[in-house]
Order: sequence, then structure tokens, then C-alpha cells
Amino acid sequence: MRRIAWCLLALALGPALAFPQALKLDSLDKLAAQASNSVKVTLEGSLLRLATRFLSSDDPEEAQVKELVKGLKGIYVRSFEFSKAAQYSDSDVEAIRAQLRGSSWKPIVEVRGKGDDNADIYVKEQGDQFAGIAIIAAEPQELTVVNIDGLIDLDGLAKLEGNFGIPKSIRVKPEKKAK
Repeated sequence: MRRIAWCLLALALGPALAFPQALKLDSLDKLAAQASNSVKVTLEGSLLRLATRFLSSDDPEEAQVKELVKGLKGIYVRSFEFSKAAQYSDSDVEAIRAQLRGSSWKPIVEVRGKGDDNADIYVKEQGDQFAGIAIIAAEPQELTVVNIDGLIDLDGLAKLEGNFGIPKSIRVKPEKKAK
């Protein structure tokens, strides 16, 4: 009987104690058919560790990337370039944003431009550390979503740029003001 009580307690508390989960990005995969270019990266567990073997321990920057990746559970990237605007809908982006709202994700950057250039950055806190980061960059002809799942050293985060399919820079171009 005591075992049943412990099992019920574990089932009840399990979701609250669980380590943060990666975002579900599969809803974006259908956009590859309309895109002129697309990138899909899903590196988890042993595949993520395998990818770090291609980085040199002798190169200081690559060694830092290897160290940073040790605390990660996964790196997920979906990036699409379109030959014309309106090839993806607001609901495609909203499906990702909905996962970030009302959970332990906290928005730290939100950019909304008049030219439909938007960017969001969210972090997921676990105690004194960050357990995930999500970046959404949406432009009329381009959409990129990056989700890094696991304990993150924010000081070293920039070192992941250009590695594992993470774009070198995700920027929303500011509109020029008319004089």
C-alpha cells in the first residue's frame, strides 16, 4: 500500500519536478515545401556529443564551445527563406509563442517593427541558472526559430553562433525613419 502511495505522489509531482522540455517545432516543418531555402537541425543527447567531436580541443574557441555543450540536452533550429512574402502565416509563429506563454519561460527581448520584422528572446530559469533559451526571428521572407535546451552559460552562449546550425546572427533590421 505504501508503494502505491509513493507512486501516486510521484505521478502527481512529476510534471512539476521535471526538467524543462524542448519546444515542439514540428509544426514548422511543413514550411520547408514553400521555402526557397530551409535548415532543420535537431541535435539531442548522443548526437549532440558526437557533433562536438568535430570541434578541435586545440582551438581555444572550439574548446569553449565543447565545454558549453556539456550542459545541453538539445539544440533545435528551424530556418526558412522564402522567395516572396506571406509564405508562412502568423499562426505558424503563434504556435511557438503559445508554448512560451504561461509556462516558466520569461520574455527578455521583444521587437516589433512596422515592416513586419519581429524578434523574441525567451529564457527558462531553473534556480540561479538558465535551463533554456528560445529565439524567434520573423521577417516577411524569412523565419528562424532557435531553441537551446539545457543548462546554459550565458557568458559563453555567443560561442554557439555559427555552430550546430545556429545562424551567425539573427537580427531584425531597423526601419529607416523618413526625414
